[in-house]
Amino acid sequence: MSELEELSGFATFSKRSYPRLQEGASRLGARHQPSDGRINELTVSGEKHMRTVLLVVGLLALAMGLLWIGQGTGTIKWPQTSFMINQIQWAGYGVALAALGLIFIWQAKR
Repeated sequence: MSELEELSGFATFSKRSYPRLQEGASRLGARHQPSDGRINELTVSGEKHMRTVLLVVGLLALAMGLLWIGQGTGTIKWPQTSFMINQIQWAGYGVALAALGLIFIWQAKR
């Protein structure tokens, strides 16, 4: 693997063998992870941002799913003109959406 180094699951080519590829990557803002295994600040901030997004989307999906379950079963009659009230199929959709929300929350907390 002299020409190809594997760093944290991503392959990067050496400057000697692929200079134009390296120039293009640096122009696009690509950064190398240090070879001693340290994680750079850009990776850490990206992970924090992704966890926050997953958590917010998960909480919204969970809340919406619970609302759909309540409307579909007739427990929540709000808004009064909603076409989803007492329509059991919407309770099923709510279960699926709430489960997806829980998965997102679980992934954000891992």
